[in-house]
Amino acid sequence: MTKADKPHSSREELLRAWERNLPSVLNDTDQARVDLDQGDERALRITIQTAGHTGYNFDFKCTYMDDREVDVQLVDVESEGQSVDERKEAIQQLISDYVRHIHECAQAVVPVTHA
Repeated sequence: MTKADKPHSSREELLRAWERNLPSVLNDTDQARVDLDQGDERALRITIQTAGHTGYNFDFKCTYMDDREVDVQLVDVESEGQSVDERKEAIQQLISDYVRHIHECAQAVVPVTHA
């Protein structure tokens, strides 16, 4: 059993590690929130809010496939509380960047997930 699969206290430790490390891989002006996924013990929910006038909020589900590898899925993109078309090129670029940053953070927290 990996740490990512262990009971609640390990999930809390993983959450704290993500909260500490995710801001360091994002742009300085972006804000992020990480929560435990209540329906999937292997997953985290990540919301990234872009800075600037667009005010996009990107919601991702980050699921641990094992103690080192994550699968990152976009859940939704919103602006001013309304869903937006994520197929636009500029939004696709942001999604790609954030997925890469989430993978970078997953690597940074490997000491927590891989004992």
